[in-house]
Amino acid sequence: MKVTFFEDRNFQGRSYDCMGDSGDFSSYLNRCHSCRVESGCWMMYDHPNYMGNGYFFRRGEYADYMSMFGMSNCIRSCRMIPMHRGSYRMRIYERDNFMGQMYEMMDDCDNIMDRYRMSHCQSCHVMDGHWLMYEQPHYRGRMSYFRPGEYRSFSNMGGMRFMSMRRIMDSWY
Repeated sequence: MKVTFFEDRNFQGRSYDCMGDSGDFSSYLNRCHSCRVESGCWMMYDHPNYMGNGYFFRRGEYADYMSMFGMSNCIRSCRMIPMHRGSYRMRIYERDNFMGQMYEMMDDCDNIMDRYRMSHCQSCHVMDGHWLMYEQPHYRGRMSYFRPGEYRSFSNMGGMRFMSMRRIMDSWY
């Protein structure tokens, strides 16, 4: 897993090679406006310590990712997403603390309203796999990365309401 960050657009300026999670790479670069993902899948964040808006990157060249993703701020931290081979399983809940309607998912869902008649979900339990959840149907809008674990409340995530979910597949690596 490797990503190279560049201070300027089009892979110019100082660079920083990253091969794992980095909570704050401002000591290596003043800013970051382009990157080259040589391998792996990554979540990039516009604030240190994996905070702020998250953006999913997979192998490829991003000469001006700020324009591509409509970002107003540059990348400040990144998290490597480990490859997962096996089954995918997640339970989504209508309300905080695993309350309300519950549905178990094992594949992508482009719209929870259409599939489950659920207006949004407020908590989840990821049992297997790595998932991206989006605030709008059809995998659009702000996104968050979820690895196996219990997520009792999304209210501490800026009040996001997730409407679609997608598995991070090993074919993306």
